[in-house]
Amino acid sequence: MKNYIALLFLLFFGLPAFAQMQAPPEWNFAFSKEKVEKGEEVELIFTADIPDDWYLYSSDFDPDLGPMLTEFSFEENGTYELVGGIEPVSPKKKYDDIWGGEYTYFTGTGQFRQKVRILETNPQIKGVVSYQICSDVTGQCIPFDTDFAFNPQALKVVAGAKATKQPEEIIRPPKQGEKQVEVPVIEEAATEQERGEQDVKTETAEEEVVAPLEKELPAPESAEAEIPVKELEPFEAPFAEEGEASEESNLSALLGFFLISFGAGLTALLTPCVFPMIPMTVTYFTKTSSNRTKGITQASIYGISIVVIYTLIGTVFSLLFGAEFANWLSTHWVPNLFFFAVFVLFALSFFGLFEISLPSGLVNNIDRQADRGGLIGIFFMAFTLVLVGFSCTGPIVGSILIGAATGEALKPVIGMLGFSIAFAIPFTLFAIFPGWLSSLPKSGGWLNSIKVVLGFLELALALKFLSVADQVYHWGILDREVYIALWIVIFTLLGFYLLGKLRLPHDSPQNSTSVPRLIMAILVFGFVVYLIPGLIGAPLKALAGYLPPMSSHDFNLVAVVQGEEKEALPASCEEPKYADMLHLPHGISGYFDYEQALACAREQNKPLFIDFTGHGCVNCREMEANVWSDPEVLRRLKEDYVVVALYVDEKTELPVEDWYISAYDKKVKKSIGKQNLDFMIQRLNANAQPYYTLIGPNEELLAQPKAYDLDVQNFVEFLDTGLRRFKERQL
Repeated sequence: MKNYIALLFLLFFGLPAFAQMQAPPEWNFAFSKEKVEKGEEVELIFTADIPDDWYLYSSDFDPDLGPMLTEFSFEENGTYELVGGIEPVSPKKKYDDIWGGEYTYFTGTGQFRQKVRILETNPQIKGVVSYQICSDVTGQCIPFDTDFAFNPQALKVVAGAKATKQPEEIIRPPKQGEKQVEVPVIEEAATEQERGEQDVKTETAEEEVVAPLEKELPAPESAEAEIPVKELEPFEAPFAEEGEASEESNLSALLGFFLISFGAGLTALLTPCVFPMIPMTVTYFTKTSSNRTKGITQASIYGISIVVIYTLIGTVFSLLFGAEFANWLSTHWVPNLFFFAVFVLFALSFFGLFEISLPSGLVNNIDRQADRGGLIGIFFMAFTLVLVGFSCTGPIVGSILIGAATGEALKPVIGMLGFSIAFAIPFTLFAIFPGWLSSLPKSGGWLNSIKVVLGFLELALALKFLSVADQVYHWGILDREVYIALWIVIFTLLGFYLLGKLRLPHDSPQNSTSVPRLIMAILVFGFVVYLIPGLIGAPLKALAGYLPPMSSHDFNLVAVVQGEEKEALPASCEEPKYADMLHLPHGISGYFDYEQALACAREQNKPLFIDFTGHGCVNCREMEANVWSDPEVLRRLKEDYVVVALYVDEKTELPVEDWYISAYDKKVKKSIGKQNLDFMIQRLNANAQPYYTLIGPNEELLAQPKAYDLDVQNFVEFLDTGLRRFKERQL
């Protein structure tokens, strides 16, 4: 059923299909000016055109945080020298709960600048930019290397002051981030004779420095001629099972948001501003129409008009505040504090402190348009309902739009579509079946109770926005245990309210507790009990996206008393390479080299679990924290598989004898990460992480590889499918 719903969304909204190979951003390289004198400085401008729904990490945050910084490596020669380090231009900032720190990034377009001093005509400025792009839509990250070369013909170099520099600067331009040594200025000679002697000394010194440099430079052709070319065969997929899991994370997220918005629409119907209008509106259509068919038609048009109005609001919001603005909303402290204040105001409004309403003149003007009759009149009747019910629906609609603003541009449209469909359905159904009106409960104090319950929920959700600002600026006012304590208080008060132990000004007297209120109170108090262990460090994984990071927890008793013992590898298998610097989570024993892991898997007669991961892959850490930690998943990984983690961004350089030239891109692969990524591309035609692959003893795929998916049951089924096929091939 899930696949059919996803297909329906795909056809309806025209969403693009996922591809395994994501193309890198397009880079442009230019000088900041067209003409310079020798010895003058010029800026190199690096501009990246970043694909939609992806973001590029910048270069100016803590390299030990986790994500992969953008780094520029320049080829050494004597035609230029670096001045200072690389400078990103106006990157965005975001605090990430997984990394526990703030990083900088670009969306849409990213720009970096590097000052250089030009020493010769036709400067040869070349190198490589290494970087990583990630997507919150697919939940994956990809490292890339892009060669750059500035066109020397684009910069006219004219004779100027003689460029003089220290010998070490000629031999090697400073590395990125290294302090630039100032070039000494030679004072002007007092006489022509002194000036001539000085020029001779300078030229002689330059000749003495430059000559050894040319001798020391290796010939790249001869060096690479000895490096072998390596071509890898793709993994064989001997299975052909219809209905394998596909990459539906984007569709699943949109579907989930649609269902949440749909539920919000149903809730809005039960508010005091809207509920009494259902029988009034339906009765109007059934009585004023000449026949029942016409009444049903008009009521249907009325419902469709409601959907159109709310969806139009979502579309306008999406067009005005697209994906880039949405990222700013989710990362900057200003909008987060604003949203916190707005949610608190919504809560106070629901509590009955005041009412949020639109200007009466606007409502009256729209209401007069409804008297025109016909289709236009029906549309404006729907518009009047939207405006009149704003005091109750406004906070709900606002919450949906704010929630959508922190995601992709399509979410506001999806949210308003779900909300409006639920909001419009009763008006149409009750017009078709007017006898149902008698079954509706009478208006009363229970409608105000629903508003108050929504107020408590708004107040709890407001803390999330304050938490983001608090974490970014390290105010320390809303650490994890404080946040959880406030939630415990809020939901405890909600439980007492449902039991009638707490009354607000607009509530009706309550002599007894109804069964629905009792059941809701039980659920609320159950949630409070679930929260309490979080005060001493319980992970509360179900709320991972709402709570501050565990690093902000001052007293973590669970971490003190709980330890993870790492299981030893079988004696018949080799000790894993790189285990001194690379690690697997949750006490899992495994490898970081494919050949070693494959040999151990064959020795143990077990299938191989390949984890294509990266140090800077935030969603890899999220999968490990929320999926791998599940007891059923962890048991299977430890008992049924040999695990190998292949880090695609590990920069450790291998010995020269292990280098090779990839048959894929014809580049030399020198580091662990470069070889792991090339292995992934050549054998799986994929380059994004996280990416999980199950391999049999003959290097055949045992299941369709799996990407980012936080559904634990899906991951368990993925592992079980691989193990089942492995055993079938043993028979």
